[in-house]
Amino acid sequence: MTHLDLSAPVEELAKALVDIPSVSGNEDRIADAVEEALRGCAHLEVIREGNAIVARTALGRAERVAIAGHLDTVPIKGNVPGWWTEDGELAGRGSVDMKAGVAVQLSLAAAVTAPSRDITWIFYDQEEVEADRNGLGRLVREHPELVEADFAVLCEPTEGVIEGGCNGTMRAEVRINGRAAHSARAWKGVNAVHRAAPLLAALAARPAEAFVVDGLEYREGLSAVRIAGGIAGNVIPDACVVTLNYRFAPCWTLAEAQARLEEFVASSGLDDYELVYTDLSGPARPGLDAALAASFVESVASTGVASPRAKQGWTDVARFGELGVPAVNYGPGDPELAHADDERCPADQIRLCRAGLETWLTA
Repeated sequence: MTHLDLSAPVEELAKALVDIPSVSGNEDRIADAVEEALRGCAHLEVIREGNAIVARTALGRAERVAIAGHLDTVPIKGNVPGWWTEDGELAGRGSVDMKAGVAVQLSLAAAVTAPSRDITWIFYDQEEVEADRNGLGRLVREHPELVEADFAVLCEPTEGVIEGGCNGTMRAEVRINGRAAHSARAWKGVNAVHRAAPLLAALAARPAEAFVVDGLEYREGLSAVRIAGGIAGNVIPDACVVTLNYRFAPCWTLAEAQARLEEFVASSGLDDYELVYTDLSGPARPGLDAALAASFVESVASTGVASPRAKQGWTDVARFGELGVPAVNYGPGDPELAHADDERCPADQIRLCRAGLETWLTA
């Protein structure tokens, strides 16, 4: 078993985590190492559920916060084990998304033995794959008592800036019908790919929209992300499927966002189609109006970073939102480098995030 030294400098702990391959679905080794390390902390109650580990203090504090991060990564491309660049950056798969953040969690879980509020540390599996496999989602569904809190922080990469809430996301397939024919007699058929043209034109012409929610601006995006149709080079396609991805602001509920998408498709000029949802994930409001948020913002501001901003993507803060727990994103690493082959995270940013969280947890 790989042994993790939780007393090591936090950036070296991050390197040790990067060196453990943990592609989604194969987190056994890293989960074993995290569990073993946390069970050495006498002040924590440690619970393992599959490859998700929950470690909690039980000091009877008036408030409880949850601090969460996922253990898995996208597939490796020659970038494990990790390495240090000349600029003091930790490079390698997962350095940004999100083993640097997990290192911050583990370092503080061991060091902060008497926090000012009780803490639930959550380390979970299978975040980078289908939503129904997500380890935090599994805990929310099957063991909600393990993730109960007054406020939550998800250590996703944010460059050390607090990012409130998240956009929602949905995928839908627009299935368009036609009639097959030999391409030498194209007029005998109805080309389903050609029939998709009004929808594609409407998408191209649709302006980007932005909405301010609790003082933070969220940008929306509605895009065709895949198109499929045709069975051979000499056959007029009798079916075409356009896959849409709608990233929507947290001012809309999931049902309202679905209605907006359906209205857009209906008004595009397309006819004889079927719309089928393949993924639905709700948004999360910023969470900055929670009582605990003000003290967290103040603690992070003491490290000299920028003011809170909106999280433009979707993250697991939405799962806390399902439970009525306000949540924000806060962690080291540039989110634009997540999943990149040259993924890398500055060591000073890892230390900075550790300092921001420690200040808040011990104030």
